[in-house]
Amino acid sequence: MTDDKLRATPAARKLADDLGINLYDVSGTGAKGRVHKEDIESYREFNIVKITPLAKRIAEENNIAWQEIQGTGIRGKIMKKDVLTLLPENVDSDSIKSPAQIEKAEEIPDNITPYGEIERLPMTPMRKVIAKRMVDSYLTAPTFTLNYDVDMTELLALRKKVLEPIMEATGKKITVTDLLSMAVVKTLMKHPYLNSSLTEDGQIIIMHNYVNLAMAVGMDNGLMTPVVYNAEKMSLSELVVAFKDVIGRTLDGKLAPSELQNSTFTISNLGMFGVQSFGPIINQPNSAILGVSSTIEKPVVVNEEIVIRPIMSLGLTIDHRVVDGMAGAKFMKDLKALIEDPISMLV
Repeated sequence: MTDDKLRATPAARKLADDLGINLYDVSGTGAKGRVHKEDIESYREFNIVKITPLAKRIAEENNIAWQEIQGTGIRGKIMKKDVLTLLPENVDSDSIKSPAQIEKAEEIPDNITPYGEIERLPMTPMRKVIAKRMVDSYLTAPTFTLNYDVDMTELLALRKKVLEPIMEATGKKITVTDLLSMAVVKTLMKHPYLNSSLTEDGQIIIMHNYVNLAMAVGMDNGLMTPVVYNAEKMSLSELVVAFKDVIGRTLDGKLAPSELQNSTFTISNLGMFGVQSFGPIINQPNSAILGVSSTIEKPVVVNEEIVIRPIMSLGLTIDHRVVDGMAGAKFMKDLKALIEDPISMLV
């Protein structure tokens, strides 16, 4: 399919060619009806004839055109019993599998196994989107993770100092994540490759001179990443208000789909669950994501003495197509320095 008059992304055209799907049969969800890869996958899910492996084998062995059979399975899937009803009279179906055996097997509920009951839960639309994005990210981007321990002493002290002033000014309670977000924004403006993305064909790096910061928000039915746009222009108070707003509306189910798009960097915080270290999967098309773990009191050496300090583990997962190890390490070095001397980011 090479007709340029039909609006379709290169990825959609390739997938359609691979699957033998006519792009003109697919309804595009993009601008001006442009067909995206997801549209091809959706079309395949709901329009292509499906058949079980056993039913297909029986049909092919007996020269039955299974593509014309109306299946009785879920979404019209062709089952073995559908094919058996069309077998020629001179074919001994018992040698394949008798109708009685099939009927007996189909009497067994699909939630029963030799070990006990199971429950089948269809994926929600949100879960399907999450699953697809995570697979695409994992299989597309060659990644590596840099792990750093950060002394949170000064940042926790700063939070105590600004807690009341920000509460009085905004009515919002500042969190450690808010301060970490401010530090990330300040550091990203000095390290553009960590704040960049690749075009869909993987040939051009897009450098962003702004920071659209996404925050991973866990919900009962999935994970969402609401975005605070132009975070580089915000004061600490403004950033606190902005994050409280988008996260609150996310949890209430009131966030617009457009507010989940066009991020340039993502933070994923699992510290509140006691996670000590993890390497998150990149939120495409970002080139990196920062994993924030819990703060734990640990013995460290300060001025040749062993003292107890609050230590947080940070894990930066990087798309190696865009960011090299040295660039990632420089970013983390500067971020660590800013967190351990946070007053400088307010100047």
